Amino acid sequence: MEKVPFKKGIYILPSLFTTGNVFCGFYAFIAVLNEEFFLAAAAIVVAIIFDALDGRVARLTKTTSAFGVQYDSLADVISFGMAPALLTYAWVLKPFGRLGWLAAFLYLLCGALRLARFNVTKPDTTGDQFIGLPIPAAAAVIASIVIAFEDLFKTRLDPMIMVAVVYLLAFLMVSNIKYPAFKKFEFKKRVTFTRFLFVILFIYVLATIPRVALFVLSFMYALSGPGNLLFALFRHPGSRTGNEPLSKHDK
Repeated sequence: MEKVPFKKGIYILPSLFTTGNVFCGFYAFIAVLNEEFFLAAAAIVVAIIFDALDGRVARLTKTTSAFGVQYDSLADVISFGMAPALLTYAWVLKPFGRLGWLAAFLYLLCGALRLARFNVTKPDTTGDQFIGLPIPAAAAVIASIVIAFEDLFKTRLDPMIMVAVVYLLAFLMVSNIKYPAFKKFEFKKRVTFTRFLFVILFIYVLATIPRVALFVLSFMYALSGPGNLLFALFRHPGSRTGNEPLSKHDK
């Protein structure tokens, strides 16, 4: 069996962003143990920002590596698998007992399977679609729910609804439903005036009402995959949209 040569050393810049991702995930654990659920959810959101930056920085600086891919996946299990699962269980699912922690475990398991499927499949770093809901997007849904209800509504979501949300996210992560990747957006490329206004409006809404915007945007993205699939099926009843064999995809 031919051995793959190991290149000594790691690229420090993208690894620093990934380390920030791990730190935020670990801090979310601490916040949950102290019953500071809003801070735990906020830490997960910051981890999502670090996760988005490390890959883009690596591609822009041409410092992508096999080590970086594996390190990023392990960080994602912590910040977007374990942290949201523990947060969900401690926040509203604990009174359900075994049903509660099994729902949280299912979310973690499907997230880990989602990442494992990526690791054994050749990644497409320039593709414009994901296969299955990305685990950071699933974590964003859970974090946005906690932030909205803890900070805006001063209450907690009904546990039965939360169980349904967790099961839905788990299914979407391991499904073959396609999601937009937004990897081909380039700042140097010319765009239409309408698209430019849309970007400005998006930034304005996110800056003005970030808690509500995060809640709405995360749910819109999570439901966009099934929505596009249903639209395609109604438009082309005989098509196999969403059921094709897995091809190149990202996490």
